[in-house]
Amino acid sequence: MKYSLIIPVYNRPDEVNELLESLTKQKFTDFEVVIVDDGSTLSCREVVQAYEGKLDVRYYFKPNSGPGQTRNYGAERAKGDYLLILDSDILIPEGYFEAVEHGIEETGALAFGGPDRAHPSFSPIQKAINYSMTSFFTTGGIRGGKKKMDKFYPRSFNMGVKREVYLALGGFSKMRFGEDIDFSIRLFKAGYQCKLFSEAWVFHKRRTDFRKFFKQVHNSGIARINLYKKYPESLKLVHLLPAVFTVGTGLCLLSILFGVIYGILNLSGIINIDFPAGPILVVLGLLPLLVYAALIFIHSSIKNRSLKVGWLSIPAAFIQLLGYGTGFLRAWWGRCIKGKGEMEAFKKNFYN
Repeated sequence: MKYSLIIPVYNRPDEVNELLESLTKQKFTDFEVVIVDDGSTLSCREVVQAYEGKLDVRYYFKPNSGPGQTRNYGAERAKGDYLLILDSDILIPEGYFEAVEHGIEETGALAFGGPDRAHPSFSPIQKAINYSMTSFFTTGGIRGGKKKMDKFYPRSFNMGVKREVYLALGGFSKMRFGEDIDFSIRLFKAGYQCKLFSEAWVFHKRRTDFRKFFKQVHNSGIARINLYKKYPESLKLVHLLPAVFTVGTGLCLLSILFGVIYGILNLSGIINIDFPAGPILVVLGLLPLLVYAALIFIHSSIKNRSLKVGWLSIPAAFIQLLGYGTGFLRAWWGRCIKGKGEMEAFKKNFYN
Protein backbone atom coordinates (compact mmCIF):
# COMPACT_ATOMS: atom_id res chain seq x y z
CA MET A 1 0.00 0.00 0.00
CA LYS A 2 1.54 3.31 -1.12
CA TYR A 3 -0.65 5.94 0.55
CA SER A 4 -2.94 6.12 3.57
CA LEU A 5 -5.29 9.11 3.67
CA ILE A 6 -5.87 10.12 7.30
CA ILE A 7 -9.05 12.18 7.63
CA PRO A 8 -10.47 13.36 10.98
CA VAL A 9 -14.12 14.36 10.87
CA TYR A 10 -16.61 15.98 13.22
CA ASN A 11 -20.30 16.33 12.33
CA ARG A 12 -19.68 16.64 8.60
CA PRO A 13 -21.21 13.58 6.88
CA ASP A 14 -22.13 15.56 3.75
CA GLU A 15 -18.56 16.78 3.28
CA VAL A 16 -17.20 13.27 3.81
CA ASN A 17 -19.55 12.06 1.10
CA GLU A 18 -18.26 14.68 -1.36
CA LEU A 19 -14.64 13.91 -0.48
CA LEU A 20 -15.07 10.16 -0.94
CA GLU A 21 -16.93 10.74 -4.20
CA SER A 22 -13.97 12.75 -5.51
CA LEU A 23 -11.66 9.87 -4.60
CA THR A 24 -13.68 7.41 -6.69
CA LYS A 25 -12.73 9.45 -9.79
CA GLN A 26 -8.97 8.99 -9.35
CA LYS A 27 -7.04 6.93 -11.90
CA PHE A 28 -4.39 6.21 -9.27
CA THR A 29 -5.80 3.61 -6.88
CA ASP A 30 -2.93 2.44 -4.64
CA PHE A 31 -4.31 4.11 -1.51
CA GLU A 32 -6.54 3.49 1.49
CA VAL A 33 -8.81 5.94 3.29
CA VAL A 34 -8.90 6.05 7.10
CA ILE A 35 -11.85 8.07 8.37
CA VAL A 36 -11.69 8.83 12.11
CA ASP A 37 -14.88 10.26 13.63
CA ASP A 38 -13.84 12.50 16.53
CA GLY A 39 -16.84 12.05 18.82
CA SER A 40 -19.42 13.35 16.34
CA THR A 41 -23.10 13.55 17.17
CA LEU A 42 -23.79 13.32 13.42
CA SER A 43 -22.06 10.08 12.49
CA CYS A 44 -20.75 9.50 8.97
CA ARG A 45 -20.57 5.71 9.42
CA GLU A 46 -23.35 5.05 6.90
CA VAL A 47 -21.77 7.45 4.40
CA VAL A 48 -18.47 5.59 4.62
CA GLN A 49 -20.15 2.19 4.37
CA ALA A 50 -21.73 3.22 1.07
CA TYR A 51 -18.23 3.50 -0.44
CA GLU A 52 -16.80 0.23 0.87
CA GLY A 53 -17.27 -1.43 -2.52
CA LYS A 54 -15.72 1.49 -4.39
CA LEU A 55 -12.75 2.41 -2.18
CA ASP A 56 -10.43 0.76 0.31
CA VAL A 57 -11.96 2.71 3.20
CA ARG A 58 -12.18 2.14 6.94
CA TYR A 59 -14.18 3.97 9.58
CA TYR A 60 -13.31 4.49 13.26
CA PHE A 61 -15.13 6.29 16.05
CA LYS A 62 -13.42 7.73 19.14
CA PRO A 63 -14.15 10.26 21.91
CA ASN A 64 -13.53 13.89 20.98
CA SER A 65 -9.92 15.04 21.48
CA GLY A 66 -9.28 17.47 18.63
CA PRO A 67 -7.87 16.91 15.14
CA GLY A 68 -4.21 16.36 16.08
CA GLN A 69 -4.82 13.42 18.38
CA THR A 70 -7.45 12.09 15.98
CA ARG A 71 -4.87 12.01 13.17
CA ASN A 72 -2.50 10.13 15.45
CA TYR A 73 -5.26 7.59 16.12
CA GLY A 74 -5.70 7.06 12.38
CA ALA A 75 -1.96 6.93 11.68
CA GLU A 76 -1.52 4.12 14.21
CA ARG A 77 -3.98 2.05 12.18
CA ALA A 78 -2.70 2.99 8.72
CA LYS A 79 -0.92 0.57 6.39
CA GLY A 80 0.50 2.88 3.72
CA ASP A 81 4.15 3.80 3.16
CA TYR A 82 3.13 7.49 3.14
CA LEU A 83 0.49 9.22 5.24
CA LEU A 84 -1.53 11.93 3.53
CA ILE A 85 -3.04 14.16 6.21
CA LEU A 86 -6.19 15.77 4.85
CA ASP A 87 -9.20 17.67 6.20
CA SER A 88 -12.75 16.47 5.66
CA ASP A 89 -13.78 19.72 3.93
CA ILE A 90 -11.69 19.21 0.79
CA LEU A 91 -12.14 17.68 -2.66
CA ILE A 92 -9.35 15.80 -4.40
CA PRO A 93 -8.91 16.83 -8.07
CA GLU A 94 -7.97 14.34 -10.73
CA GLY A 95 -4.20 14.17 -11.04
CA TYR A 96 -3.53 14.83 -7.35
CA PHE A 97 -1.81 11.51 -6.70
CA GLU A 98 0.20 11.75 -9.90
CA ALA A 99 1.47 15.16 -8.75
CA VAL A 100 2.46 13.70 -5.37
CA GLU A 101 4.20 10.78 -7.08
CA HIS A 102 6.12 13.16 -9.35
CA GLY A 103 7.13 15.35 -6.41
CA ILE A 104 8.46 12.41 -4.40
CA GLU A 105 10.39 11.02 -7.37
CA GLU A 106 11.86 14.43 -8.22
CA THR A 107 12.85 15.55 -4.71
CA GLY A 108 13.00 12.39 -2.61
CA ALA A 109 11.17 14.33 0.11
CA LEU A 110 10.06 12.41 3.17
CA ALA A 111 7.60 15.18 4.07
CA PHE A 112 5.70 17.54 1.81
CA GLY A 113 2.55 19.57 1.36
CA GLY A 114 0.49 21.29 -1.27
CA PRO A 115 -1.63 24.45 -1.67
CA ASP A 116 -5.39 24.80 -1.95
CA ARG A 117 -7.86 26.38 -4.32
CA ALA A 118 -11.55 27.26 -4.46
CA HIS A 119 -13.81 24.98 -6.50
CA PRO A 120 -16.17 26.67 -8.98
CA SER A 121 -19.13 25.23 -7.04
CA PHE A 122 -18.11 26.93 -3.78
CA SER A 123 -20.30 29.76 -2.48
CA PRO A 124 -19.19 33.37 -2.99
CA ILE A 125 -18.35 33.63 0.73
CA GLN A 126 -16.19 30.50 0.57
CA LYS A 127 -14.37 31.89 -2.46
CA ALA A 128 -13.86 35.22 -0.68
CA ILE A 129 -12.48 33.46 2.39
CA ASN A 130 -10.22 31.35 0.19
CA TYR A 131 -8.92 34.54 -1.42
CA SER A 132 -8.24 36.14 1.96
CA MET A 133 -6.23 33.09 3.07
CA THR A 134 -4.10 32.80 -0.05
CA SER A 135 -3.65 36.33 -1.42
CA PHE A 136 -0.35 38.17 -1.29
CA PHE A 137 -2.25 41.21 0.04
CA THR A 138 -3.45 39.33 3.14
CA THR A 139 -1.11 36.48 4.07
CA GLY A 140 1.93 37.59 2.08
CA GLY A 141 1.76 34.49 -0.14
CA ILE A 142 3.25 32.20 2.53
CA ARG A 143 0.53 29.54 2.38
CA GLY A 144 1.86 27.51 -0.53
CA GLY A 145 1.58 30.03 -3.32
CA LYS A 146 5.25 30.15 -4.23
CA LYS A 147 6.54 27.71 -6.81
CA LYS A 148 9.94 27.42 -5.15
CA MET A 149 10.25 27.30 -1.41
CA ASP A 150 13.28 25.85 0.39
CA LYS A 151 11.57 25.66 3.76
CA PHE A 152 7.89 24.93 3.52
CA TYR A 153 5.56 24.42 6.49
CA PRO A 154 2.55 22.46 5.20
CA ARG A 155 -0.90 22.83 6.72
CA SER A 156 -2.86 19.81 7.86
CA PHE A 157 -5.50 20.16 5.15
CA ASN A 158 -2.92 18.87 2.62
CA MET A 159 0.18 17.33 4.17
CA GLY A 160 2.16 14.19 3.40
CA VAL A 161 4.88 12.36 5.32
CA LYS A 162 6.63 9.00 5.24
CA ARG A 163 4.91 6.82 7.83
CA GLU A 164 8.07 5.86 9.74
CA VAL A 165 9.05 9.55 9.97
CA TYR A 166 5.61 10.40 11.36
CA LEU A 167 5.86 7.65 13.96
CA ALA A 168 9.47 8.54 14.83
CA LEU A 169 8.36 12.08 15.68
CA GLY A 170 5.42 10.81 17.73
CA GLY A 171 2.89 12.31 15.34
CA PHE A 172 1.09 15.52 16.23
CA SER A 173 1.56 17.13 19.63
CA LYS A 174 -1.27 17.82 22.06
CA MET A 175 -1.55 21.41 20.83
CA ARG A 176 -5.15 21.92 19.74
CA PHE A 177 -4.26 24.80 17.42
CA GLY A 178 -1.09 25.23 15.38
CA GLU A 179 -0.31 21.54 15.73
CA ASP A 180 0.53 21.25 12.02
CA ILE A 181 3.18 23.99 12.22
CA ASP A 182 4.49 22.42 15.42
CA PHE A 183 4.85 19.12 13.55
CA SER A 184 6.69 20.81 10.67
CA ILE A 185 9.08 22.57 13.05
CA ARG A 186 9.90 19.25 14.71
CA LEU A 187 10.49 17.77 11.25
CA PHE A 188 13.15 20.37 10.48
CA LYS A 189 14.71 20.07 13.92
CA ALA A 190 15.04 16.32 13.38
CA GLY A 191 16.95 16.94 10.14
CA TYR A 192 14.21 16.13 7.63
CA GLN A 193 13.31 18.23 4.61
CA CYS A 194 9.77 19.31 3.84
CA LYS A 195 8.95 20.32 0.28
CA LEU A 196 6.16 22.19 -1.44
CA PHE A 197 4.51 20.23 -4.26
CA SER A 198 2.78 23.15 -5.97
CA GLU A 199 0.85 20.92 -8.39
CA ALA A 200 -0.51 18.65 -5.62
CA TRP A 201 -3.30 21.04 -4.71
CA VAL A 202 -6.76 20.37 -3.31
CA PHE A 203 -10.08 22.18 -3.34
CA HIS A 204 -10.57 23.49 0.21
CA LYS A 205 -13.94 24.75 1.41
CA ARG A 206 -12.63 26.41 4.57
CA ARG A 207 -15.32 28.08 6.71
CA THR A 208 -18.82 28.76 5.43
CA ASP A 209 -19.50 32.11 7.13
CA PHE A 210 -17.56 35.05 8.55
CA ARG A 211 -18.34 34.25 12.21
CA LYS A 212 -16.74 30.81 11.95
CA PHE A 213 -13.90 32.27 9.92
CA PHE A 214 -13.11 34.80 12.64
CA LYS A 215 -12.91 32.01 15.24
CA GLN A 216 -10.50 30.10 13.04
CA VAL A 217 -8.07 32.94 12.39
CA HIS A 218 -8.29 34.27 15.95
CA ASN A 219 -7.19 30.87 17.22
CA SER A 220 -4.42 30.85 14.61
CA GLY A 221 -3.10 34.15 15.97
CA ILE A 222 -3.06 32.73 19.49
CA ALA A 223 -1.35 29.57 18.23
CA ARG A 224 1.45 31.62 16.69
CA ILE A 225 2.43 32.98 20.13
CA ASN A 226 2.13 29.50 21.64
CA LEU A 227 4.52 28.29 18.95
CA TYR A 228 6.85 31.22 19.63
CA LYS A 229 7.05 30.25 23.30
CA LYS A 230 8.05 26.72 22.29
CA TYR A 231 10.29 27.71 19.39
CA PRO A 232 11.37 31.38 19.59
CA GLU A 233 13.18 31.13 16.25
CA SER A 234 9.90 30.28 14.48
CA LEU A 235 8.52 33.82 14.73
CA LYS A 236 9.14 35.77 11.50
CA LEU A 237 8.47 39.35 10.46
CA VAL A 238 5.53 38.30 8.29
CA HIS A 239 3.78 36.87 11.37
CA LEU A 240 3.78 40.34 12.95
CA LEU A 241 2.03 42.05 10.04
CA PRO A 242 -1.57 41.21 11.06
CA ALA A 243 -0.89 42.65 14.51
CA VAL A 244 0.56 45.80 12.92
CA PHE A 245 -2.50 45.97 10.64
CA THR A 246 -4.78 45.59 13.66
CA VAL A 247 -3.08 48.42 15.55
CA GLY A 248 -3.09 50.58 12.42
CA THR A 249 -6.79 49.95 11.85
CA GLY A 250 -7.47 50.88 15.46
CA LEU A 251 -5.58 54.15 15.03
CA CYS A 252 -7.53 54.89 11.84
CA LEU A 253 -10.83 54.34 13.63
CA LEU A 254 -9.71 56.57 16.51
CA SER A 255 -8.75 59.27 14.03
CA ILE A 256 -12.21 59.08 12.47
CA LEU A 257 -13.90 59.15 15.89
CA PHE A 258 -11.88 62.13 17.14
CA GLY A 259 -12.51 63.91 13.85
CA VAL A 260 -16.28 63.47 14.17
CA ILE A 261 -16.26 64.53 17.83
CA TYR A 262 -14.13 67.58 17.02
CA GLY A 263 -16.48 68.53 14.20
CA ILE A 264 -19.57 68.23 16.43
CA LEU A 265 -17.99 70.31 19.17
CA ASN A 266 -16.90 72.92 16.66
CA LEU A 267 -20.35 73.17 15.07
CA SER A 268 -22.04 73.38 18.46
CA GLY A 269 -19.79 76.27 19.47
CA ILE A 270 -18.23 74.46 22.41
CA ILE A 271 -14.90 75.01 20.74
CA ASN A 272 -14.23 77.68 18.13
CA ILE A 273 -11.06 77.10 16.16
CA ASP A 274 -10.82 78.32 12.58
CA PHE A 275 -9.04 75.19 11.33
CA PRO A 276 -10.65 72.10 9.67
CA ALA A 277 -9.06 69.61 12.04
CA GLY A 278 -12.20 67.45 12.16
CA PRO A 279 -12.43 66.75 8.41
CA ILE A 280 -8.66 66.23 8.21
CA LEU A 281 -8.74 63.61 10.96
CA VAL A 282 -11.66 61.82 9.30
CA VAL A 283 -9.90 61.77 5.93
CA LEU A 284 -6.63 60.59 7.47
CA GLY A 285 -8.49 57.74 9.15
CA LEU A 286 -10.67 56.75 6.21
CA LEU A 287 -8.17 57.02 3.37
CA PRO A 288 -5.87 54.07 4.26
CA LEU A 289 -8.88 51.80 4.91
CA LEU A 290 -10.58 52.78 1.66
CA VAL A 291 -7.40 52.37 -0.39
CA TYR A 292 -6.82 48.88 1.04
CA ALA A 293 -10.46 47.91 0.51
CA ALA A 294 -10.30 49.11 -3.11
CA LEU A 295 -7.10 47.14 -3.69
CA ILE A 296 -8.70 43.95 -2.33
CA PHE A 297 -11.89 44.49 -4.34
CA ILE A 298 -10.08 45.04 -7.64
CA HIS A 299 -7.58 42.22 -7.22
CA SER A 300 -10.11 39.65 -6.00
CA SER A 301 -12.69 40.61 -8.63
CA ILE A 302 -10.14 40.07 -11.39
CA LYS A 303 -8.75 36.87 -9.89
CA ASN A 304 -12.17 35.34 -9.22
CA ARG A 305 -13.87 36.93 -12.23
CA SER A 306 -16.70 38.04 -9.99
CA LEU A 307 -17.62 41.45 -8.61
CA LYS A 308 -19.64 39.76 -5.86
CA VAL A 309 -16.67 37.70 -4.69
CA GLY A 310 -14.54 40.83 -4.93
CA TRP A 311 -16.98 42.73 -2.74
CA LEU A 312 -17.15 39.90 -0.17
CA SER A 313 -13.37 39.68 -0.16
CA ILE A 314 -13.21 43.08 1.55
CA PRO A 315 -14.78 41.91 4.85
CA ALA A 316 -13.02 38.54 4.47
CA ALA A 317 -9.63 40.25 4.24
CA PHE A 318 -10.32 42.51 7.23
CA ILE A 319 -11.59 39.56 9.28
CA GLN A 320 -8.55 37.48 8.34
CA LEU A 321 -6.08 40.18 9.40
CA LEU A 322 -7.98 41.54 12.41
CA GLY A 323 -8.95 38.09 13.67
CA TYR A 324 -5.37 36.84 13.50
CA GLY A 325 -3.98 40.14 14.76
CA THR A 326 -6.27 40.31 17.81
CA GLY A 327 -5.53 36.66 18.65
CA PHE A 328 -1.81 37.33 18.32
CA LEU A 329 -1.93 40.45 20.51
CA ARG A 330 -4.18 38.77 23.06
CA ALA A 331 -1.81 35.82 23.43
CA TRP A 332 1.27 38.08 23.40
CA TRP A 333 -0.17 40.09 26.29
CA GLY A 334 -1.23 36.99 28.20
CA ARG A 335 1.85 34.86 27.65
CA CYS A 336 4.73 37.26 27.09
CA ILE A 337 3.67 40.13 29.37
CA LYS A 338 1.57 38.47 32.08
CA GLY A 339 3.39 35.13 31.99
CA LYS A 340 0.35 32.88 31.58
CA GLY A 341 0.51 29.32 30.27
CA GLU A 342 -0.56 28.09 26.83
CA MET A 343 -3.68 29.89 25.64
CA GLU A 344 -6.54 29.07 23.33
CA ALA A 345 -9.99 30.39 22.51
CA PHE A 346 -13.22 28.89 21.16
CA LYS A 347 -11.98 25.44 22.25
CA LYS A 348 -15.46 23.97 22.34
CA ASN A 349 -16.17 25.29 18.86
CA PHE A 350 -12.97 24.13 17.17
CA TYR A 351 -14.71 22.42 14.26
CA ASN A 352 -17.57 24.91 13.91
